[in-house]
Amino acid sequence: MKSIREADVKGKRVLLRVDFNVPLSEGTVTDDARIRGSLPTIKYLADEGAKVIILTHLGRPSGIGFEADFSVAPAARVLGRLLGAEVLVSPEVTGEASQQMVDALENGQVLMLENLRFDPREKKNDVEFAAELAKFGDIYCNDAFGAAHRAHASIDVLAGMLPHYSGLLLDKEVEVLGAMLESPERPFIAILGGSKVSDKIKIINNLINIVDKMLVGGGMCFTFLAAQGYDVGKSIVEEDCLEDARNMLAKAAEKGVDIVLPIDFVVADQFSESATVAIRGYDEIPSDMMGLDIGPASCELFKSVIMEGKTVFWNGPQGVFEMKPFENGTRKVAEALAANKAATTVVGGGDSGAAIAKFGLADEVTFVSTGGGASMRMVEGCELPAIVALNA
Repeated sequence: MKSIREADVKGKRVLLRVDFNVPLSEGTVTDDARIRGSLPTIKYLADEGAKVIILTHLGRPSGIGFEADFSVAPAARVLGRLLGAEVLVSPEVTGEASQQMVDALENGQVLMLENLRFDPREKKNDVEFAAELAKFGDIYCNDAFGAAHRAHASIDVLAGMLPHYSGLLLDKEVEVLGAMLESPERPFIAILGGSKVSDKIKIINNLINIVDKMLVGGGMCFTFLAAQGYDVGKSIVEEDCLEDARNMLAKAAEKGVDIVLPIDFVVADQFSESATVAIRGYDEIPSDMMGLDIGPASCELFKSVIMEGKTVFWNGPQGVFEMKPFENGTRKVAEALAANKAATTVVGGGDSGAAIAKFGLADEVTFVSTGGGASMRMVEGCELPAIVALNA
């Protein structure tokens, strides 16, 4: 890929694809991490005298025109505050009004087109829609790592219609994740969590070829325990993944990779913040209770393994961290990552990124990816449409 720093952008109209798919509550952005992620690229372009035209999607509108609840205006207001300058917003995606606003831009100004997904052609990777967008620009720049795994018009076909470059955030994501997967300093420790094994089969199988040890917590660990014959009570188990779990354990053993499972759990009689809870070992979970977090002994075990690592990758919470009684395991993993200053520590976005931010530790790790889905696709070993397009 060619980085945007290699382009002469002064006086040029730069179509900048970002990922401002931010959470909203009553028209207010509740987490601006993704906006801050692309701030260096936007500032760079504005300071270099480019006319910056921002493209983004936000949420899941119906795709049949403007919907106020999914307008990009709140994101534009946050960006304007961060830049200390007005960010203009077009009332439409393509069309005459957008064209007039693009034509009126001065060097260093920033304009945001309305939500790309107001037009159904965006998700269809439609060539005609991409051509309409291309008319607005002289240069295309993709900084939307969070959407890099989607073959949509503004990510895939649009790149081929203009001189194309990667943004500073996308450069950093690819650099950090690529180095972690291709040349990690060892020992390389992966920590996986989340509720479903089925979501992580490809990731686990690929990581077994790369890592030295793998910690598996969250709801997914119960499928691994059940696959070994343990009774896990009412804990979540994916019956159709039991054979996959057995195969992954066998593959890890063959490769000399230690898959470390929790040795105790916080169990509860119901999925509720007000549930009756207890601590039980992995082989003594009551039949009428479910595991909703890893227990204190597991926290210490996981911490000791994390502290061994020189490269540590984390994706997936260890319990239902949104509920106070079941957040400790995820918190302890986050704290262990933050404490291991001798390692390159990478958080794979998504729920893990939300968790480490919740615990105030995002600045204590080496890198927090802005793209949960995109980073996971990279870890699976898959090509990303955005990267393929920028390399063409």
